[in-house]
Amino acid sequence: MHLAQLNIAKAKYALDAPEIKEFVDNLDVVNTIAEQSEGFIWRLQDESGDATSIQAFDDPNLIINMSVWQDADALKNFMFRTYHRDFMRRKSEWFEKLSQDSYVLWWVPEGVTPSVEEAIERLQHLRENGDTPYAFTFKSNFSADESEIFIKALG
Repeated sequence: MHLAQLNIAKAKYALDAPEIKEFVDNLDVVNTIAEQSEGFIWRLQDESGDATSIQAFDDPNLIINMSVWQDADALKNFMFRTYHRDFMRRKSEWFEKLSQDSYVLWWVPEGVTPSVEEAIERLQHLRENGDTPYAFTFKSNFSADESEIFIKALG
């Protein structure tokens, strides 16, 4: 099993605004670091190489990021031990604070690419039910085995 993640962010500005230019200008760099990180499997992208033009929500300022990793440690290493960390620290400059969970983790079978619709459904499940083996955050970090057992029990 591999770990899938979705995170969403609501931009304070249009993506072509000067106030968010530094973030946008570094997407390629951060995405390249992700792809070269140990444990990286896949990431959602459009023709331009990122996912900023993929409209998953009615609100055009809500952007998504989705990827698959070998495990939670691989994802955490990328998030907190690379250049990506610097942008996470500055997210309040470019993005609004959301009142609900803005990211979700779940396990997918090896070789399976999750859909945006599935990812949004997992996020909604997390928001409605809290952390479960079906949809969780780093706070719980359920194992792949726990998730498989839980999903089988759901039928």
